[in-house]
Amino acid sequence: MVNFVGAGCGSPDLITLRGHRLISEADVIIYAGSLVNPELLDFARKDCEIYNSAYMNLDEVIEVMKNAERDGKMTVRLHTGDPSVYGAIREQMDRLKVLEIPYEICPGVSSFCGAAAALKAEYTLPDVSQTVIITRMAGRTPVPPKEDISELAKHGATMVVFLSTGMLAELSQKLIVGGYSPETSAAIVYKASWEDEKVCRCTVKTLAETAENNNIKKTALITVGEFLGDDYSLSKLYDLEFETEFRKVKK
Repeated sequence: MVNFVGAGCGSPDLITLRGHRLISEADVIIYAGSLVNPELLDFARKDCEIYNSAYMNLDEVIEVMKNAERDGKMTVRLHTGDPSVYGAIREQMDRLKVLEIPYEICPGVSSFCGAAAALKAEYTLPDVSQTVIITRMAGRTPVPPKEDISELAKHGATMVVFLSTGMLAELSQKLIVGGYSPETSAAIVYKASWEDEKVCRCTVKTLAETAENNNIKKTALITVGEFLGDDYSLSKLYDLEFETEFRKVKK
């Protein structure tokens, strides 16, 4: 069995109970060493075989899984955050299907959730935004043309941008071209939930300047939208005059 496990966004105590159990039971762990907090490996058994996939290609990762399965061992593939977001797990699962190796997925706390916690913010405020766009800038890995930042920005929704810290000047330009005001609230969240977490609030036009002033070059999320502001409407769910299945309006 191969278990894909979401390591969470950084702090080792943000892994799920299931993820913790799987790590502690694993015979083999392949972890994304460029992003996963190595403190999570402290949960592994002393005799566990550990591989850092930062130095491996897909064929090498699959070979370790195949050999472990042949020997009757349980493998944990430890991905940062939640493996469903920029985890590159589909290609691994497809290879495992061909090899008839069973696998399961244990979700984790994504860094976009960790960033909201660091900001003490809610992405979906009434009358501000009810949509969260999770995306990235095109770099060495392209994005479909219809998903260019300038196209997505037309919605004016809350936006969380991964893997783009080194392209903030271009990101600002695309956001503004797409329709965000240069003064739209934004924030850079560096290593959400880690001990060296840093939150830098700014505007769309000052993203690059803010990152440079704070020496942030990677491992950060960019959040954009007026959910970071102070103007919003109260939720209907808890409105005194709003009736629900469970709470009736008092006459």
